[in-house]
Amino acid sequence: MNPAGHGVGTYSRGMSDLTLPVLDLSRLDAGPEEAARFRDDLRAATHDVGFFYLTGTGVSAELEGRLHRAARDFFALPEADKLAIENVQSPHFRGYTRVGGERTQGKVDWREQIDIGPERDAVSDPGAPDFARLIGPNLWPEAQPELRDVVAEWHDHLSGVARKLLRAWALALGAPETYFDEHFGEPSTLIKIVRYPGKDDPTPQQGVGAHKDSGVLTLLWVEPGKGGLQVQRDGEWVDAPAVPGAFVVNIGELLEYATQGYLIATNHRVVSPRWPDDRISVPFFFNPQLDRRLPLIELPPELAAEARGVTQDPANPIHALYGENALKSRLRAHPDVAEKWHADLVAARTAAS
Repeated sequence: MNPAGHGVGTYSRGMSDLTLPVLDLSRLDAGPEEAARFRDDLRAATHDVGFFYLTGTGVSAELEGRLHRAARDFFALPEADKLAIENVQSPHFRGYTRVGGERTQGKVDWREQIDIGPERDAVSDPGAPDFARLIGPNLWPEAQPELRDVVAEWHDHLSGVARKLLRAWALALGAPETYFDEHFGEPSTLIKIVRYPGKDDPTPQQGVGAHKDSGVLTLLWVEPGKGGLQVQRDGEWVDAPAVPGAFVVNIGELLEYATQGYLIATNHRVVSPRWPDDRISVPFFFNPQLDRRLPLIELPPELAAEARGVTQDPANPIHALYGENALKSRLRAHPDVAEKWHADLVAARTAAS
């Protein structure tokens, strides 16, 4: 169900002060004309804002409910069970991060989470590129075996949604429909199951600091009825509250890079809830294979004329090779893991800066 009807829209103020477009993915299956209109709306939303709500994904309320319960059950585990899979035990940055254990822009984020990536064997080749250190097994809580099953189902369904969106973007940008399929390889995915504890503080507290996502595409599920996500528009922070049955979707820096700034990655942040409330969210990051480069898309002249160029941040360079972006982000976000397992990489980057 699309609460805003067809097309790009916003909720009326009587319902909520939504300031992001709302798109219904099921329009892609409603005939060629409706699919073409959806692609136009998708292109406009990510050219103008870089964020939108997505309905019509086919994700059932039953699956959402199971994921929600699994998240709540995980964070309710005894501290010892969670710390048994703490991410400092993983050179691949997997597992549990206690409150205050992650940083954004150098500042501590007030959240706890578990990070889950593709389940693969670690790379033992000493000649492998640095970013190959991100490849490896996950850490799962022994006390909650059902978590693995619901995460696998969530991953498979959202991977399908992401592929559908990327094919729509490709056509909307004048490229072949399979453009991203051909250049992605085996996708690098990351699921974070996150809990933001409440803070007894009237001033905004950094749940996660202002940042742009480093990859291509993020699909965010937010616990019903909860706020806290804010998106920067025209220099102002605007709220993006949870919408029943909808994901919040945003593009990352790599898609901005591939379109030379025609599509934009947008700063966003999470403000901690007030005590005694808390908030669960589950972002799903869909990105290319670590060793793939996402080449520049040759835009049609009318779109190329509106490309703004890539936002340059000397402190946060964008690499064409996805693995370099991913490694850069993980080393910065988890300095304790970096110090324990990757001190050589940290030293090399410090010396080069």
